[in-house]
Amino acid sequence: MGRAFEYRKAAKMKRWDKMSRIFPKLAKAITMAAKEGGTDPDMNSSLRTAIQNAKAQNMPKDNIDAAIKRATSKDVDDYIEINYEGKGPHGVLVFVECATDNQNRTVANVKSYFNKSGGGLVPNGSLEFMFSRKAVFEFEKTENFDLEEMELELIDAGLEEIEVHKDEEEETETVYVYGDYTQFGSLQSALEEKGINVKNAALKRYSTSPVAFSEEQLEEIEKMLDKLEEDDDVQAVYSNIM
Repeated sequence: MGRAFEYRKAAKMKRWDKMSRIFPKLAKAITMAAKEGGTDPDMNSSLRTAIQNAKAQNMPKDNIDAAIKRATSKDVDDYIEINYEGKGPHGVLVFVECATDNQNRTVANVKSYFNKSGGGLVPNGSLEFMFSRKAVFEFEKTENFDLEEMELELIDAGLEEIEVHKDEEEETETVYVYGDYTQFGSLQSALEEKGINVKNAALKRYSTSPVAFSEEQLEEIEKMLDKLEEDDDVQAVYSNIM
């Protein structure tokens, strides 16, 4: 998904009902990380990242603690991570990342969202080369922030690009740090060592050939993307929208 579109989606996320749409996905990410690597965030970087992202969305501490505790329960279902690829309205290419305890349910739901929009799923791997995977870190720009200094200090950790995006509505500036997905750990460690309060950290996919769509086309496309993002089994949705 083009970065400009990502910023528009970020603004939209702020208007969403976080309790019903965002919190369950964040809780699932926390539970999965805790189950895989242990419940101590100091010893489990994946869990530390999941908690960090949840706090950035103002997820209550009780919810976070409950999600961690759920990982140790014998009754908790095992989640598997699976991706789906497809074409939506006006030929938009879409990559869907899921975490599910029922693959049959998930594929049926995802397939229906594409079919009802006039599109359809394509064989997995068909779109892999059309998206690059990046490690992405976000944090608020402070008054004493030096962009050039930060860039020099993070190059050895795998930095590919750093940019600042201004939110005119909230009058804040957010710094985005990008690196290859294989450099997630080294960039995370470098930012932690610098005492940077990272607001969000994730592995994201970006279209290698983003396409511009008209406002009318985008309206139709976003209806399908919204349906996908509302699904409890869907963790992330990416497209080739510019």
